Order: sequence, then structure tokens, then C-alpha cells
Amino acid sequence: MSQEHPYVTTIKRYYQGCNTADVELMKSTFTEDVIHYFTHHKPIRGADALAMYWAKMQPRVAGVWTVDHAIVQEDEAVIEWTMQWTPPGQKKPQVIRGAEWYVFKDERIAEIRAYYLNPRLPYMRTSFELEDFPYVKRGYPTLSDSRS
Repeated sequence: MSQEHPYVTTIKRYYQGCNTADVELMKSTFTEDVIHYFTHHKPIRGADALAMYWAKMQPRVAGVWTVDHAIVQEDEAVIEWTMQWTPPGQKKPQVIRGAEWYVFKDERIAEIRAYYLNPRLPYMRTSFELEDFPYVKRGYPTLSDSRS
């Protein structure tokens, strides 16, 4: 039996904090300047702001997040996750699945990039990318990029 990587353990502690709306537990997994990017709204910056976001969101979604699969390399981890939840006004639980890319600094989460679609969100998108993510600065291709 192989031992779990410390980054995966940290991510699972973060999810435990999300599942229980435990602000201090979540903050214990973050750097002070953590940033969480989303595909459907602006990023959330800072340990206090991110922990409070999930503490406020948890009663609304009654979500239970799990880490289903993880890969760690150097200071990064990528996971697949499942969230079981019951949408407001519904009685039947639903499942949303997604993936997240984590960057660690000093054994804590410094960046989260969340990739998922929630079919219940009332918006139409023409692209599926992280809002306000510095794609150009980090060397990612863009529509105006001449690379093939």
C-alpha cells in the first residue's frame, strides 16, 4: 500500500473544511495570498476571502466534495473530484464532477484552477476558460496567437 502524498492530504483537509464550512480548517491549508480561479465567475483572492466564500456557499448547496483521483508532480497537484448536492428547491440529490489544478508554496495551497460545468447556472458562455487567468503571461495560446 502506497502512502498518500502530503499535497493530496492537504487537498482532502481543504475539502473537509468546505464540507463542514470550517473556516479555520480551510485557512490552515492556504497561503495568505491564495487565489482560486473559476470558469463561471471572477477569482477569489486571499485565505480569508476564500474560506468565507465556501463557508457561505456550503449552507446553500449542502455539498459533499470528494477527491477521486490525484496526480502530484513537483509543487503541483491535479485532482478529479465529485460533489454530491441537492440543488435549492429540489429533493433529489445530484452529482457534479470536475477537475482542479493546484499550485503549492511552503506545503500550502497557493492557487486553485477549477474546471467544471454546472448545468444549473443560468448563463450562456461563448468560451470555457478561467476568468481573469493570466493565460498570455504564462505562455498559453490564445485566439490571437499565431502558434499552431
